[in-house]
Amino acid sequence: MKIHKVNISMTLLSVSVLLVMSITQANAADHSNATNNMNKSDMPDMSGMKDDSMTMPGMNDDSTDDSSMNMSDMDMSDMDMSGMQGGEPPSDARNPDYSNGVSYGRYGKPVMEGSLPTWGVSVSKLGYLFDDDAINYETEAWVGTDSQRIMLRSEGEIQTKDDKDIDSLTSLSYWQPLGIYWNGQAGVAYDTKNDKPAIMTGIEGTTPYFIDTEARAYLYTDGQVRLDLEAEYQWRLDQHWVVIPEVELTAFSKDDTDNNITKGFNELETEVRLTYETLSRQLAPYVGYRYETALGSARGQQRQLGENVNSSSVTAGVKFWF
Repeated sequence: MKIHKVNISMTLLSVSVLLVMSITQANAADHSNATNNMNKSDMPDMSGMKDDSMTMPGMNDDSTDDSSMNMSDMDMSDMDMSGMQGGEPPSDARNPDYSNGVSYGRYGKPVMEGSLPTWGVSVSKLGYLFDDDAINYETEAWVGTDSQRIMLRSEGEIQTKDDKDIDSLTSLSYWQPLGIYWNGQAGVAYDTKNDKPAIMTGIEGTTPYFIDTEARAYLYTDGQVRLDLEAEYQWRLDQHWVVIPEVELTAFSKDDTDNNITKGFNELETEVRLTYETLSRQLAPYVGYRYETALGSARGQQRQLGENVNSSSVTAGVKFWF
């Protein structure tokens, strides 16, 4: 009995497996046939379509070039573009020149500060030499702009005893920048010691280590050439106290016995001043010490005339600018 039941179970299992395999094969065959039987007749007919027939409104049907686009039929009169750039500005907008309604005065338009004509006066030294009984000074005044100026410069000594001689060198020149650190000058000058006019040219500026340097040449009417070299440094101790050492050399191109001048370097002058700057550094009283000596052939000439070869003096004065 058990044997018959086992045989029946095995038979039913075999039949089930065969039935599943038959169904799977039939589905695969139907799918393959459906794919193979598909042809062009079952698809939409696109033979009548071509690129030229695909157009947009306002475009020329004969060409797809951008130049064939016709926008003349578009009505833009109803479009509000006031909010775009170039439209009407709001009532609280700033002035186009950023002046906020402030007048530019007599210039009538914005100008760079450096291009405005202005003027200035600078007195580098105005002091008394106690041992020499003299007043020494060095000053300059100018008018113009940062690129072009007319400058008046004068330096010298005024004796306060005996005949009260005035030994000064005054020049009127045209001033112009030559670069970032250098300026050039050219003009005319008059020397009271020689009592002769001269043509002047020179440069002034700042060398490395912030040394203020000046070099000027003077050509006198008699052919004499004078060369002045000057170097100055400002050693700032704090916001007010400043030590200023200064060196100046003078040379001539030929002898001039009438004015006690010899060829070559004639004079070396050194000075050290201690200044105290006040009023936004525009006013600075000072005390100092000056030493002056003759050089070269000038030493022998001064000895023959009975004059001192070397001289020194304590000085006190003030420097200012405005």
